[in-house]
Amino acid sequence: MRPGEGAPSLTVPMGEPRINKTALLSTSLAVVLATDVASKAWIRSHMALYQSVPVLGDFFRLTFTQNPGAAFGIHVGDHSRIVFLLLSIGALFVLGYLYRTTPATDRLRLVAVALVGSGAVGNIIDRLRFPRGVVDFLDVGIGAHRWPVFNVADMAVSTGAVLLLISFYVEERRDDGEGGPEAG
Repeated sequence: MRPGEGAPSLTVPMGEPRINKTALLSTSLAVVLATDVASKAWIRSHMALYQSVPVLGDFFRLTFTQNPGAAFGIHVGDHSRIVFLLLSIGALFVLGYLYRTTPATDRLRLVAVALVGSGAVGNIIDRLRFPRGVVDFLDVGIGAHRWPVFNVADMAVSTGAVLLLISFYVEERRDDGEGGPEAG
């Protein structure tokens, strides 16, 4: 590959300003948590458990549920809430390591880690506050073919996870390009 060709760079070239890692993490945490906590509070105060309200017909509705398990209704028995609380806290340590070791020039990875961490904190708050588990309410599907009910924190975790995978893929492609036969 010639210089300038190949996958687009998702890092900041030398000489350009770096992103403020602390500001990015703080902003992500504030926006995701404020939206997540406020939306869950609204659902809990305006809807009964298991109540469903159509928003866009049958395709999108608000359905108030509580999930003691993990995403997509995964359960590990009577102690699912505690098990997934501990796993989430462990994941925050891994995310903290990724955050600390990611250079300020790697914007994509920093955004990804901030989103996953922010969403994890949102769901951890629910696991600590509510014996029935995480408040879910976003219900999408057609008829009996529905996606598992989810929340704002889940959207942040899912979006961040996809961005994190993309950042690892881009890094691998970049590393393969630098160490290949054309690099010497």
